[in-house]
Amino acid sequence: MEIKIENENNKIVVALKGRLDTITSGDLEKEISSLLADAKANIVLDCKELEYISSTGLRIILMVHKKLTAGNGCFILRHVSPPIRSVFDMTGFSSLLKIE
Repeated sequence: MEIKIENENNKIVVALKGRLDTITSGDLEKEISSLLADAKANIVLDCKELEYISSTGLRIILMVHKKLTAGNGCFILRHVSPPIRSVFDMTGFSSLLKIE
């Protein structure tokens, strides 16, 4: 999986490419943990090129959501493909997360 981090209009955009699974989730967790030092951050997770997400990936997304919500930050998922969206729908994450 490739992770690309950019600043865009006072938001940190984390773009994912590939599969977010047990093997790759540690890389994302390490990258995003440093961004969460500021609990008031505005983070956008760009899923345009995300091909697959496992339960481990869902755990990281939930952790980011909880941390930012508790600190009055903002967490948005962007460009979620229909297959990934169906995973969020089935797990109930769609009702928790802001998806654009």
